[in-house]
Amino acid sequence: MTTPWYGKVLGALAGVLLLRPPLFGLLIGLLIGHAFDMGWFRSRQDDPYRVLGLTEDATDAEVDLAWRRQMSRCHPDRVAGAAEDLRRQAEERARELNRAYDRIQALRKRRR
Repeated sequence: MTTPWYGKVLGALAGVLLLRPPLFGLLIGLLIGHAFDMGWFRSRQDDPYRVLGLTEDATDAEVDLAWRRQMSRCHPDRVAGAAEDLRRQAEERARELNRAYDRIQALRKRRR
């Protein structure tokens, strides 16, 4: 997987245009662009792999297995007789897992 470069370019350009002296702006822009390229400003919820406890190099079988294991632990039917709060938490976790699984499948389909 290659590292994106456009954040560095746009950051450097913006730094040179907005900050004086230009060399200082270039360095600051490069640093901020690098941070964006590396995903430092993305929230953890944006990464579907983290939701399932995986890394991006996980195989399709590993993704399926992780999803199934997590869903078997927190499926709303397992806590049907529990308190209302516990049921709501299980439903929200199941929705989160399903969103992450669907997002991973869409990303992989687009890559092919």
